Amino acid sequence: MDLETINYDVRDGVAHVRFARADGANTVNPQFSRDLRDVMLEIEWDKEVKAVSVTAEGKVFHAGGDLKEFHEAGSGLPKLASGMLTDFHGGIYKMNRMPKPFVAGVNGAAGGAGLSIVSAFDLVVAGESAKFTMAYTRAGVTPDGTSTYFLARHIGVRRMLDLTLTNRTLSADEAEAWGLVNRVVPDDEVDATTAELAQSLADGPAWALGHAKQIVYAGFDSPLEQAGEVEGVTIAAAMGTHDGKEGIAAFVEKRSPNFIGE
Repeated sequence: MDLETINYDVRDGVAHVRFARADGANTVNPQFSRDLRDVMLEIEWDKEVKAVSVTAEGKVFHAGGDLKEFHEAGSGLPKLASGMLTDFHGGIYKMNRMPKPFVAGVNGAAGGAGLSIVSAFDLVVAGESAKFTMAYTRAGVTPDGTSTYFLARHIGVRRMLDLTLTNRTLSADEAEAWGLVNRVVPDDEVDATTAELAQSLADGPAWALGHAKQIVYAGFDSPLEQAGEVEGVTIAAAMGTHDGKEGIAAFVEKRSPNFIGE
């Protein structure tokens, strides 16, 4: 891949994605969106990748849209934004749909589209000084980045409206209390904690973890009977995998399981 704004490598079953536009606060522009789409496509088709760690260079995790570049686009901005969001949203769609867990590590600020993409990750680790804000309406625009889908589900519509209409800023502890963040750690431990969590998932029963992710998201919007049917089909399939058989046997035999991710 020819990436300009994201660093990417795979080690021991974990894809390490690192936003690398630190001089631009890791903001979204057309190039970042293309890079995100390409990275997600690579992860989707790489059978060696079992889990993903996402972190960022610099003091800001992701400051949202590149308003300077947007301003310079002049009358061409609506077309630029439409094309950019086709890639940006497309990358998020792939991330959500693939049966691989994504763990984000947030240091510094996550604002605008940065907060939107944070809400789309499966697990989120935040540094104790991290800040979260919507910021869209402060710039006279409306939310994007799939925040109206993910963020509203994580924190509820009332709180989503609070963030959107008032642009209040949440601390890391507040974000954890609201359900946006899973755990808060010292700032200098964010990258390591994120990588370790992703590695623990990659070393586990990867088929079960990935498909569990999928049915949790699907079940949230499904009628009761449909959710139950999907659960039944999926757990039956899991019981036929190596890891399903091994996990049950290990429990009965009182030993540690030997998972291989299949």
